[in-house]
Amino acid sequence: MLIRREQSHDESGVRAVNEAAFGQSDEADLVDRLRLEGAVLASFVAEQERDIIGHILFSRTMIDVVNEPVLAVALAPLAVFPLNQRRGVGSQLVRFGLDWLRTQGERSVLVLGHPHYYARFGFSTACARLLTTPFPIEAFMALELVPGALDGIRGAVRYPAAFGL
Repeated sequence: MLIRREQSHDESGVRAVNEAAFGQSDEADLVDRLRLEGAVLASFVAEQERDIIGHILFSRTMIDVVNEPVLAVALAPLAVFPLNQRRGVGSQLVRFGLDWLRTQGERSVLVLGHPHYYARFGFSTACARLLTTPFPIEAFMALELVPGALDGIRGAVRYPAAFGL
């Protein structure tokens, strides 16, 4: 399996993996809207025998605080074809993406997802406790790529318009 940056000719494969993984088109449509909005920081695919079997996307988000917004990154979506799930594809995509974000100087990542899954990468609800979102607190998590990046940061998370929030 190869993990690499998404290229323009991958768009149909990315759509297919998101639709298959989620059983609907909402996440695939989100990816398209994020691209159109220019909010995509990075998009990576997992490829096996020239087929896209997984996808992860990171977009710019902000935390509104008193002085000025704090830049953060949103991880959404993460998708793996059902036949390839539970084989480490998603984990490899997350680790690859987080490593890339660190090299780019990003400081924190936010995610809405299963706490047991994302905890293995260091995400926690405790790290996100001072942040306000429309999401359930038990599924909204943060990860500091730089230790202390979210210390004392209290504010509302502002997602790209593509999220429709």
